[in-house]
Amino acid sequence: MASTLLSSPLQGFTDFRFRNAFHHYFGGIDTFYAPYIRLNGKLKIKESYKKDLSPENNTTLEVIPQVITNDPEEFLFVAKYVQSLGYKELNWNLGCPYPMVTKSGMGSGLICNPQRIDEVLHKAHNETDILVSMKMRMGYENAEEILDTFSILDQYPLKNIAIHARIGKQLYKGPVDLDAFEKCISSTKHKLYYNGDITSVAAFKAIEKRFPSIDHYMIGRGLIADPFLPSMIKNNTTEYPADRWSIFSEFHDTIYKQYDEYLSGPTPIKMKMLGFWEYFSQATSNPQKTYKAIKKAGNPIKYRQAVNMILNTEAKIRN
Repeated sequence: MASTLLSSPLQGFTDFRFRNAFHHYFGGIDTFYAPYIRLNGKLKIKESYKKDLSPENNTTLEVIPQVITNDPEEFLFVAKYVQSLGYKELNWNLGCPYPMVTKSGMGSGLICNPQRIDEVLHKAHNETDILVSMKMRMGYENAEEILDTFSILDQYPLKNIAIHARIGKQLYKGPVDLDAFEKCISSTKHKLYYNGDITSVAAFKAIEKRFPSIDHYMIGRGLIADPFLPSMIKNNTTEYPADRWSIFSEFHDTIYKQYDEYLSGPTPIKMKMLGFWEYFSQATSNPQKTYKAIKKAGNPIKYRQAVNMILNTEAKIRN
């Protein structure tokens, strides 16, 4: 049985520019989740969200929109909006671990409130026919929190529940809790997807072996750090293509050009690419040195020089 690979949404990274370039140069991902829509109490869709989900910006791949909210009216508003664009599914984020989200009782900060979860799902399933799926952590404070939600979740025809096997307050630190994930499998009737620390083909195989009933896997940070990873998993190989760094170079130049056109001035593009290089650098032979070289590049010309130097060095090492 072939596994289905999904791109986990990462705020600030996996927008339509990244998704389209990734799909074109690397492939391996069956479905992409768009970063979440957040309304902050105003029933209005921001332009950046409109652009990200616009069908004309997502012609070559399957995309599922996502919302983060703890308010039934907001959920309904977003559901109707994405349906108007032709989407049939809306993913609900109960996974985001960041304090500015969780303190507002959203993301993984909502898992401890099954009653509110029920209110949102009740309205969604009674006032719209959109297909609802979930993205969750184990909880915020502890891994038992999610178990208390299953009696509610099992009352609704959810498409699936994707679980990142950490608690919210861990952020991305420390190991994933595979024992807690295993408990979830036997605690709900819903189809579960696995998410968390799939950073290599070997890591993927270990998860696959541990959970034979799981056939959908979400890759988040691992996909940005090593964009070849999904296709390598699909092709059951640990071998990179011979022209690995020239493919990466073209991908990098494509997203750089698009972000440079979208962002105004040298500082925003520098910060944007620096964020990406926190991940990209992990696939190089000396991550610290690579990241330092990018950080030191004070203007677009120096940035280009740093990137060329890094990629040329890697190509020589690997050949």
